[in-house]
Amino acid sequence: MRTETVRLTRIAGAGHYSAVFSCAELFAVLYYAQLRLDPARPDWPERDRFVLSKGHAAIGLYPVLADLGYFDRSELDTYTRLGSPFGDHPDMKRIPGIDFSSGSLGHGLSVSVGMALAGRMSELDYRTYCLLGDGELAEGQIWEAAMSAGHFGLGNLVAIVDANQLGIDGFVRDIMPAEPIDERFSAFGWQTHRVDGHDIGALLDLFAALPDPGGSRPQLIVADTIKGKGVARMELSPDWHVGNLVGADYDDVMAELGSGSTHGN
Repeated sequence: MRTETVRLTRIAGAGHYSAVFSCAELFAVLYYAQLRLDPARPDWPERDRFVLSKGHAAIGLYPVLADLGYFDRSELDTYTRLGSPFGDHPDMKRIPGIDFSSGSLGHGLSVSVGMALAGRMSELDYRTYCLLGDGELAEGQIWEAAMSAGHFGLGNLVAIVDANQLGIDGFVRDIMPAEPIDERFSAFGWQTHRVDGHDIGALLDLFAALPDPGGSRPQLIVADTIKGKGVARMELSPDWHVGNLVGADYDDVMAELGSGSTHGN
């Protein structure tokens, strides 16, 4: 995911590196171990739903969907080119495997509440998963959705906060502090969990231990992560929300990612 993000960004001329790097392990665990999916039937009614509320991280999700067989890998080479379905933000009408056209921050959890309610009304046992950023929590609509999910007892809803500490304008703690995230959601009736978002083993264990979706409490996972994880120059740097690596810088970063140091923890 990380190397493909760097490669695809070069095609576009700019891209969101660090927001993908913080949630790469979350994508991996969700799509290769947790979500109930069938790439041959992207509209399967009983599939789990996934809403990428932080839609600017879509560049890292596209390679996963290609790897799972939703579309041919070669199509990624058209990323952001005229006529390509693959843009900076995901398009649910053009890309198989995308459940919501996200990118305008703050809407994803509300949409996920609606999907979870739809599942209950349809008597389907799928879960709805929503990946948010911690900077995104400054949006008031997030808290309206959190309050609604608790009120309606949506045990089939799982919200995951990629708490990577940074937004586009700087550190979340300086702009609009979101912590304690888990306690705030708990006050609205959610069952909360906290985990190292880069520890694949811990993530697998946590997802496997989630209660039955028929329960009455929505689930919140706060994943403590590092924005830019895996590339030293990008880690917790406010300068790499959007960027473009060229020349020797591109080669150096690809070599760093290829060394395996990303998975040192």
